[in-house]
Parts: sequence; structure tokens; C-alpha cells
Amino acid sequence: MTSFADLTRFDGKVVLITGASSGLGAAMAVAFAEQGADVAICGRRLEKLEQVAKQVEEAGRRCVVVQADNSKIEDCQRFAQTTMDELGRIDVVINNAGLGTAVPMTREKPEEWQQVVDINLNGVYWMTQAAVPLMERGGNVLNVSSILAIWSGGLPQAAYSATKAALLGLTRDLAVQLTGRKGIRVNAIQPGYFPTEMTDQQDEKYMQYVAETAPMGRLGENHELVNSAIFLCSDAASFITGTSLVVDGGLTVR
Repeated sequence: MTSFADLTRFDGKVVLITGASSGLGAAMAVAFAEQGADVAICGRRLEKLEQVAKQVEEAGRRCVVVQADNSKIEDCQRFAQTTMDELGRIDVVINNAGLGTAVPMTREKPEEWQQVVDINLNGVYWMTQAAVPLMERGGNVLNVSSILAIWSGGLPQAAYSATKAALLGLTRDLAVQLTGRKGIRVNAIQPGYFPTEMTDQQDEKYMQYVAETAPMGRLGENHELVNSAIFLCSDAASFITGTSLVVDGGLTVR
């Protein structure tokens, strides 16, 4: 029987990650490289992407960098095709790019709402649509949702919460469409609060409240979420599709 350690290796595979210039996306890029994968990353900040690519290469793997905006269909198509041209395959797609806002409904402008929808929801669909035709059986799609899809953090985050909830429905539907017909598993992950550029913008007292509310009494550490993503995208999770894994230190059970 193949060991769990071997099942969670990605040797000879290619992982494509959106929104990988910092935070969880960057951490995932390095972690998958350490597990043997070549990596393709995209985002809007080229300099930061190149810094992540250097870390991937230091782990001994190849890294393709594409400056792209996942809310634009043509950028998603260019990213997927560039990955194929330079790395020869796509085995895993991680839809990580996201935009968080905290604007009261009475003051949120239509263009502000639309921007969140375009990046957090439409961009996931466009990226998946661009990559799936290039993938073989046994591939994986992982959508990064949020606990705010099912839980209120007490802040005015209607656009963010709505799009992250929509990703759960999208994940279920794509699993039905893709798993049986194309052999591609589709799952989601729902992070709680981790140290990212998004949470860095939150008030310190609010973050302290969140940490104290969670049964584990702290915020998450990036490797704890990354390890969960590696599991869901690996052969160790071969019978898991259409579901979502909450990684929040127990916050949503309070």
C-alpha cells in the first residue's frame, strides 16, 4: 500500500495558483514546490511574484510567473496557456485570488460591489474554464472560499461574504460536472483568520477578539491552511470531491 507521505507528494506535477504574490497564495506556491511540484503563479504585482518564484526555485522546482488579473477572461486564458507552453501540463488549479472589503451597504458603490464579484467569483469561474480543457484525468481544482461564507464576523462585508458563499455552490456544481466526466476533483477550503495582507488591514482589537473567540484561542498559522490544501489536492484525498473543508480553529462552532 502506498504511504500517506507518498500520496501527498506532487513529483512530476504542475500546480497553478492565482493571487500568489503574497499571503496564503505565496505560502502555497512554496509548500507545493517543497512537495515536488513545479508551480505557475499569477497576480497583479510582478515584483512580488518574482520574489515568490525565487523561493520556489530555491526549493529546487521550476516556477512560471505571469502578471495577470483573474477577473479578465483573456488573462486567465493567457495564464493557463503559458503554463502549458512552459511546464507542459496542469494538474492542480488553486483559485486563491480574492479581494476583501468592509463597506456598509448604504455606502457601497455599484463599482465597488462589482469589483469584488469580478475577482472573487467570476475570476474563479474564468480561470477554471480556461484551465480544465488542458487538464488530464486525476486533476484537481481547489477554490479558496472563507468562513464568512457561513459565519458573520460582525463587519459590513456583504460583497465578500456573498461571493465566498457563492463559491461553495460553484464548487458543488463543478464537481458534478467534472469529476465523473473528466476525472477532475473539485473542492473548496474555508480559511478562518490567518496573517495576510487582508487581515493586516483589520483593527488590532478586532483581531484580538477573533483570536479569543476561537476555541483554539489564536489565529491560524499559514502552514496549517497550506497543509490542508495539499491534502485536498493530493491522491490522499482521492475519494473527496464537491465538499469544503473549514480551517478556522473552531471559530465557526461558537
